[in-house]
Amino acid sequence: MDSVHRTVLLNETIEGLNLQNNSSAKSFVLDCTFGGGGHSQEILLKYPNTKILAIDQDNAVWEKAKEKFKGLENRITFLNRNFREIEGLGSFDGIIFDLGLSSDQLENSGRGFSFMRKEPLLMTMKDSGDNLPLPEDVTAIDVVNTWEEKNLADIIYGYGEERFSRRIAKGIVEARKKAKIENTSDLVKIIENSVPAAYRRGRLHPATKTFQALRIAVNDELGALKEGLEKGFEVLKTGGRISVISFHSLEDRIVKKFYKEKEREGKARLINKKPILASKEEIKNNPRSRSAKLRILEKTTATARQVK
Repeated sequence: MDSVHRTVLLNETIEGLNLQNNSSAKSFVLDCTFGGGGHSQEILLKYPNTKILAIDQDNAVWEKAKEKFKGLENRITFLNRNFREIEGLGSFDGIIFDLGLSSDQLENSGRGFSFMRKEPLLMTMKDSGDNLPLPEDVTAIDVVNTWEEKNLADIIYGYGEERFSRRIAKGIVEARKKAKIENTSDLVKIIENSVPAAYRRGRLHPATKTFQALRIAVNDELGALKEGLEKGFEVLKTGGRISVISFHSLEDRIVKKFYKEKEREGKARLINKKPILASKEEIKNNPRSRSAKLRILEKTTATARQVK
């Protein structure tokens, strides 16, 4: 299936890396969230002497996007792994993190990310290519059917910022006593039956925050982000930059805190004090971009583990 993903803040993210565009400059960029390949493709087209190492824990994304890279194959390498596993890959002039779900994962993965269609309740971003989780992977089915009510309420509130988290958790526990919760439609009905009628009629679908919370918990997204930023900074060359696009406050808070810590330590400088937001035109063409925030950091001193 062809990619339907539209890259957010494309030019702003790439320009923020401050890559050199001349015959003597040879840059190496790490794209930590390859997704639809938009950032990688644009970098290769704009900077002829640049090479890219692209990684993604969803192995299917390369198959969907590789048509974009015909004629550019010798300048890009794809690895199927999580960005918390980037040590030992080399040293880089620029690093990109485009966080959250891609449109392809939301629309075409069949793994239960969307509450708009009936799919197995998996929510695992990792995919070995057969669209099935690995045996050791925790899935959303495991979470909603086995976790204690308090734990469910805590993650729905903490990761989804859902004010009716306790009511939803109670509804999940009551429903699973009658039958195992196995697909997205079942979960949506439980959520709708657990919240007030006025909330069901609100601007935001009542399942939005719960689905976000479950996805974050299943994939340990916040833990992976903290680890990925630390390891990314270690393999970034002095003078290199990290561009991070986040889509919700939990992610942005982690990025902002990490950047400020590195600045206070005298190891980096902030390129933009306030996050860069999508233009009105981009939001009009791609509504998903309205919640995007781009923050850019430049490394100013070498670190002990930096690969030479």
